[in-house]
Amino acid sequence: MAIAAPILLQRPKTSILAQIGNTPLIRLEKLFAGLPGIEVYAKAEYFNPAGSVKDRPALNMILDGERTGRLSPGRVLLDATSGNTGIAYAMIAAVKGFKVKLCLPRNASEERKRILRAYGAELVFTDPTQGSDGAIRKCREIYESDPDTYFYPDQYSNPANWRAHYATTAVEIIEQTGGRITHFVASMGTSGTFVGVTRRFRRDLPRVQCVSAQPSSGFHGLEGLKHMPTALVPAIYDDTLADDNVWIETEDAYRMVRRLARDEGLLVGLSSGANAVAAYALARKLAARDESAVIVTVLCDSAEKYLSEDFWNDPD
Repeated sequence: MAIAAPILLQRPKTSILAQIGNTPLIRLEKLFAGLPGIEVYAKAEYFNPAGSVKDRPALNMILDGERTGRLSPGRVLLDATSGNTGIAYAMIAAVKGFKVKLCLPRNASEERKRILRAYGAELVFTDPTQGSDGAIRKCREIYESDPDTYFYPDQYSNPANWRAHYATTAVEIIEQTGGRITHFVASMGTSGTFVGVTRRFRRDLPRVQCVSAQPSSGFHGLEGLKHMPTALVPAIYDDTLADDNVWIETEDAYRMVRRLARDEGLLVGLSSGANAVAAYALARKLAARDESAVIVTVLCDSAEKYLSEDFWNDPD
């Protein structure tokens, strides 16, 4: 399919917004030490100013809204979020001077709620049993009741989401690996990271194998991730892109988060753990075939938003 040029407008170099992107690529050495010929790297997206990979699409959707006139003075940004995109919206809104209203599941971590309130966001809580889908439904209901009040970027349907990764994340990975990358692995919520990076690789490095990851069932504890067969499927998701898919068990992701902290010194969140589990499954499969590989995945955010969760106390 033809890919429209990404929309990434210039930001003042002195603004905190100029610090979004250009995050480090970190080699995971201890976890993969027993797999000769396999190199695994992770893009440390928690170095973004609001603390997650979602800073990139949030900024791009807001810039696109301003460019098209859909986000104008006096309008309130309204969207559904599991936390990270909302935090990014709220940070950017604080810089730009507009209001934010967010729908999110009531069981979102207490840390996320406090961060959102600290930035000044208004929160609307939804049924936790419905996950992010419930937040999406509530958001649509609010918007449809008063569309003139709100700018609804709809991160699950907005092409500016994946285009942010097409224009920045993928390019950085190519540069940081010197074009040596052979495999890209990422779990999916909105699917923006996987879709954007994969489409750029299809254009510039078509030999790269792109592997998606999803929770193994619709009932899981991986906040922000979607089990596509049972979820409200994001409009930006393209099910033809993945070369393969890894199904993630919640407990495996919990265990991996603890291992990343204790073995690699990387204090990261649950989607990061899921990504590392998927990368490990892929690395083992390639090593069993005596293949060499340079695998890249994503550390989506830090653990600071999850430190109150009980899984930190579980035995390994």
